[in-house]
Amino acid sequence: MSTTQSERLRTLLEPLVSSEGLDLEEIAVDSVGRKRVLRVVVDSDTGADLDRIADVSRALSAKLDETDAMGSGEYTLEVGTPGAERLLTEHRHYVRATGRLVRFQLAEGGELVARIIEADDEGLDLEVPGVKGRKATTRRLAFDDITRARVQVEFNRKDDASDKKNDKKEEEA
Repeated sequence: MSTTQSERLRTLLEPLVSSEGLDLEEIAVDSVGRKRVLRVVVDSDTGADLDRIADVSRALSAKLDETDAMGSGEYTLEVGTPGAERLLTEHRHYVRATGRLVRFQLAEGGELVARIIEADDEGLDLEVPGVKGRKATTRRLAFDDITRARVQVEFNRKDDASDKKNDKKEEEA
């Protein structure tokens, strides 16, 4: 997608997304065979449920239908959220990932997997998991020291398991 088309689409669609209380994270136009697919990624601090995504999808579709932003050819509009293993590129992404396990590529080389405890304007406070029975440690990481960061999926997080046990006990009581 050309920069001009991307900028034009962002200018056109961002106010509609914002009016639904969401952030426009990404716009991409891909060719799939003879068809084009316009992918719009939205998110917010509180997440985006299916109803909000459906509302914004209808609003975007109506706006695109009344303009020539996508040209005269056929295209499919897909509206969704960033997904579980999202790439963190903006300050707000780090704030939203507080409590999550993240894989960091470091500017000095190497990588670090740690849980975000807190994000401020300068960087992150992290909890680095202990290895081989050692206790977790804390670490401060400046944003300038990060070249890439991606949220990691956790299937067996111990905190989640204890929360579920407590929820079950409360339900039984």
